[in-house]
Amino acid sequence: MSEDKKQDRKDKENYEFYAYLDRMKFIRRWQLMRSTRDENIMEHSQSVAVLSHALAVIHNEVFGGHADVGRTVLYALYHETSEVMTGDLPTPVKYYNRSITGAYKDLEKHACEKMAGMLPEEMKRGISPYILADETSGEYKLVKAADRLAAYIKCLEELRSGNAEFSRAKKSIEEDLHARRMPEVEYFFEKFIPAFSLSLDELEGF
Repeated sequence: MSEDKKQDRKDKENYEFYAYLDRMKFIRRWQLMRSTRDENIMEHSQSVAVLSHALAVIHNEVFGGHADVGRTVLYALYHETSEVMTGDLPTPVKYYNRSITGAYKDLEKHACEKMAGMLPEEMKRGISPYILADETSGEYKLVKAADRLAAYIKCLEELRSGNAEFSRAKKSIEEDLHARRMPEVEYFFEKFIPAFSLSLDELEGF
């Protein structure tokens, strides 16, 4: 391949970033379970972004924290970026043992780096830090809790639809959320979670 063609190909790859992100809508979550309504990672990411925003605001305004709200939301928005390359590996498989978990973490990191490399050079500084998130940060901790909250809310939706397939998942996710001992999560449970079990007619706004 000539150097010109190699450069053309390189330039083309730099601009594939958003085309890849757009394919998030094709990647289904909860693949091992029967769902009454399929969920893809694009809608899941939006849900996690909203919940991350909520937890960051609760952290700051209710408990006097200093989370960077914008960073938290952007971490959430891009937190499933790697899955456009890896797919959504079911949780029981992903965490089956340390070896599999470690290997999958490496794969996710490689996929994120590959995705970040598809951005034009002048955009990388503004976007890459949210794809390659600082997993030790307080903001990322809020996102991980929001990710589990989104999964919990999905369980409530399925159970409300009469799908007992999600009963065990609901129990284990709820235990995990409370085990985090995060006041933001407990506040969200107290103030907001009960409404997710209501029908449209039961919601006071109607």
